[in-house]
Amino acid sequence: MNLYLKRPLIIFDLETTGISIQTDRIIEISYIKLMPDGRQLTYTQRLNPEMPIPPQATAIHGITNDDVASKPVFNDIAHQLANDFEGCDVGGYNSNKFDFPMLVEEFLRSGIEFDTKNRKFIDAQRIFHLMEQRTLSAAYKFYCNKDLIHAHSAEADTRATLEILQAQLDRYPQLKNDIDFLHEFSGQSNNVDLAGRLIRNDKQEVVFNFGKHRHKKVMDIFKVEPSYYKWMMDGDFSLDTKRKITALYIQANAK
Repeated sequence: MNLYLKRPLIIFDLETTGISIQTDRIIEISYIKLMPDGRQLTYTQRLNPEMPIPPQATAIHGITNDDVASKPVFNDIAHQLANDFEGCDVGGYNSNKFDFPMLVEEFLRSGIEFDTKNRKFIDAQRIFHLMEQRTLSAAYKFYCNKDLIHAHSAEADTRATLEILQAQLDRYPQLKNDIDFLHEFSGQSNNVDLAGRLIRNDKQEVVFNFGKHRHKKVMDIFKVEPSYYKWMMDGDFSLDTKRKITALYIQANAK
C-alpha cells in the first residue's frame, strides 16, 4: 500500500562512527523523499566524519576511513540537507531514538537551528516492535518476504524501511494510511527534546525523565535549584537538550 501524503515525507537512514549522539558523527546519509503526487527523489552521500571510524563500526557497515577520506564533511552539505528536509515529515527505522536526534545534532554543530516543530515522525521499527518484536532484517523478511542484501548500507536500509512501512499498512487494518495517525502510533509525542531527557506529563507539564529529579517539573527545579541547570549545561547532554533546557531556564527566571 502506498502512503497517503498531505505533504512530503522523507524516509532516511544514517551510518555513523558509533552510537553516541554527542560524540559520534555521520559517515553516510541516504533518503527517499516521497512527494504527495507519487514522485520519489533519492539522495545518498558519504561524509568525512573528521574522526577515525572505529573498527567495530566498520565491521557493521563496511565503511572504512579510506572510503570517506576525500568525501565532504557534514558542514559542506548541511544547508542543502536542511533545505531538502524543509516542510517534510520524517520517517525511518529506529529514527525517533537515534537517526533523527543524530541528524539534528549535526545540524546544530553546523550552526543550523533545524526546526523540529510541526513535523510528524514515523518510526517503522516502533510499529514493528509493537506488532511483532523483530529486527530490521527479520522485519524485511516477515513483511516483504525478501532477504535484506547489503544490510547496514544506508541506501539498502532506507529502501527496506520504506517497503516495510508500506507492507505494514497492507498487513494491519488497524493502521490508518494517514501521517498524523502513524505519527501518534509510532512516535514519542510526549518528548520535549529528541533524546527524551525531558517529557510532558499527563498535564502537559515539562518534567525530567532521568536522574534524581525524574518526574519533577523542570520549571520548579530551575527555580529552587538553579545549579541543576548549570550541571546539565556542563554535562554530557546533546546540544538539542541543552537548547531546550536553556529556553525553559530563561522562562523560569522570567516569572
